[in-house]
Amino acid sequence: MKADPENPARRMLLKGGMAAATALALGGCDEEPAGTSGGADMARGHRLRDGTFPEPAREEKIGILIAGGGIAGLAAGWRLAEAGFDDFHLIELEDSVGGNARNGRNAVSAYPLGAHYLPIPNEEARGLRTMLRQFGIITGERDGRPIYDPEQLCADLQERLLWQGRWQEGLIPRTGLTPRDKADLAAFDRAMKAFSTRRDAAGRPAFAIPTAYSARDPDLLALDRICFSAWLDEQGWTSPVLRAHVRYACRDDYGTEPAEVSAWAGIHYFASRRGFVAEGSGDNELTWPEGNARLARLMAERLPHRIVTGQIAYRAKNSGNGATIDVFDTTKDVSVRYRADAVILAMPHFIASRLLDEPFVPGYSYAPWLIANVTVDRSPGGKGSPLAWDNVSASSASLGYVVATHQNASRQGPTVLTWYMPLSDMPPASARRLLIDRSDADWRRLVRDDLLTMNPDLDGAIRSIDLWKWGHAMIRPTPDFLWQVAPSQRTAMMPPFFRAHSDMSGLSLFEEAHYHGMAAAEAALSLLGHPFESLI
Repeated sequence: MKADPENPARRMLLKGGMAAATALALGGCDEEPAGTSGGADMARGHRLRDGTFPEPAREEKIGILIAGGGIAGLAAGWRLAEAGFDDFHLIELEDSVGGNARNGRNAVSAYPLGAHYLPIPNEEARGLRTMLRQFGIITGERDGRPIYDPEQLCADLQERLLWQGRWQEGLIPRTGLTPRDKADLAAFDRAMKAFSTRRDAAGRPAFAIPTAYSARDPDLLALDRICFSAWLDEQGWTSPVLRAHVRYACRDDYGTEPAEVSAWAGIHYFASRRGFVAEGSGDNELTWPEGNARLARLMAERLPHRIVTGQIAYRAKNSGNGATIDVFDTTKDVSVRYRADAVILAMPHFIASRLLDEPFVPGYSYAPWLIANVTVDRSPGGKGSPLAWDNVSASSASLGYVVATHQNASRQGPTVLTWYMPLSDMPPASARRLLIDRSDADWRRLVRDDLLTMNPDLDGAIRSIDLWKWGHAMIRPTPDFLWQVAPSQRTAMMPPFFRAHSDMSGLSLFEEAHYHGMAAAEAALSLLGHPFESLI
């Protein structure tokens, strides 16, 4: 018998009844799963907060210093190198670059520690397509549209959803729907398609990627002033199935609940993707076993001998004819003062404000995440649709898992499942504290129990669970942030300092970080009088 779609029990199920961020539901075997635990280097971060550094022992002169080795910093370095400018260094606090696009590896496979895919870029993402062509990911062109290497596009099946005890293709339920569910889902789909095709008088998309190319019509910008849940209420769309799907989307891209995501950001998730491609599906993704670490590595390889890791930038000042930036070298236990003609601060606002000794601007908040890479002796199965790249359960508070070996021609034998959990059901500061206070053993049991609830066939097949904790994984696009707070901060940064981070858009997307890295690099090149042909 089908469950009553309007009963309270089902509504709780759709909301993520496990409530995993706040309560453990430990069941089954008491055997503790093995594994490691990692995350951003808290000791270095706390040292930056406390400011306990020796004064610089020596000075170095440099044309441009990039502080931060995430995607934005790497994109800035890539852009400088492409412009033929070689008087620059990139410094990074961690021991490896990539930011939340880093990866791990074991005997079975490489796997992501964060960002794991790049949707086929939109037509407006010209600079990003230039880079993908250079990397051999775009292999040609037909009728002015790019052709992508099929080996790097997500193979079938892309997505499946565990719904009412069976796996189905896609992430929107298709069975057991009420008339209200069907009507609201159809109305929502029509609205998102209308937003996707809308253009302003200048021909700009209503919702673009990067967001810098978006239209500025007043009615569109007004969407940033209210939360996504309130906007859905205004439309009269109350279907719990639609609301559950929207919640998944907001947590997936923003690590944040719909009631705390601006309506502009919420609609952007559904209306901004218009993959520009010559053949195949424009809504496909580029993905690799290690996730977006593949792209980070390819950018880093364009910067030989220019990247220095284990460096804590702790003070930056305008020197009148350039900038000084003081950096502590954790490998040599000594501080160095760089005198640079320009500095690109490729770091989140909460770090940049400390570096510049400026007040932290209200409105910035960051979503904490837990990621687990689960090594299993055999691939998951289940009733219904076969294993997909992305596997989600409608009854879980997690976002499910992606399969690291999905792109392999042969998918037999052991694999790694990358499991994702945004801790969005509590204030970010409380969630960060929970990440630290809850024991790794309890987190592993939680991951194990959630995974076995989705795939009981994996009982006895889990080899290890490696945890990765992100305290400040991504900027949260709360109401008024994208078109109020972020723009004011973009205009506040003056040469010789240039900002480069997805914070500047309010959306923690690869395309946004890449765009701001390029934009900062081109602005620094203009300041120094170095010629280049713009890619933005």
